[in-house]
Amino acid sequence: MPLSTPVKRNLIHTREIRCMGYEREDGLWDIEGRITDTKTYSFNNLDRGEVSAGMPVHDMLIRLTIDSDLVVQKAEALTMSAPFKICPAITDSIATLKGLKITSGWRRNVQNAIGGLKGCTHINQLLLGPLATTAYQSIIPRENKEKRDAKSRLKKKHERPAIIDTCHAFDANGPIVKRLWPEFYEANNKPK
Repeated sequence: MPLSTPVKRNLIHTREIRCMGYEREDGLWDIEGRITDTKTYSFNNLDRGEVSAGMPVHDMLIRLTIDSDLVVQKAEALTMSAPFKICPAITDSIATLKGLKITSGWRRNVQNAIGGLKGCTHINQLLLGPLATTAYQSIIPRENKEKRDAKSRLKKKHERPAIIDTCHAFDANGPIVKRLWPEFYEANNKPK
């Protein structure tokens, strides 16, 4: 079902975000993202001169190299287009993310490391959501099944998957949990 028919309108701004996850031959992972903002009109910019319609106002790339435990081994960024000449000067600060783990607290840790005056709003927006999710979606499903099976055989008690109750689809009372992890299906035993 499509969205409702909008009132007549004119496109003014487009933000494109593209993220990719790569499995490397050395056992690490490269998670790359790009954020690009364009306008449908030309305008003058004090640092860049005329920015033509369709020319990127912002165009930034990020690569996180991480291990299978989602720990950042290397982080780099490149600002190809920005509204100010000074903007690319901050991209090296992303290297301070080395050692952080993409897990609970990721947003807070990134903000502490490169938030505010220590970083770039656009690079941080890409890191906080889309890149972190891409890392998870790339790595977790590709984990070595035999390794997981071996670990589970060693455990006396099966542990509740951490993903349960993280969103609507993984509600402990819902059909997905009932189908994938029936032993943790709560059958409306908890308050909403």
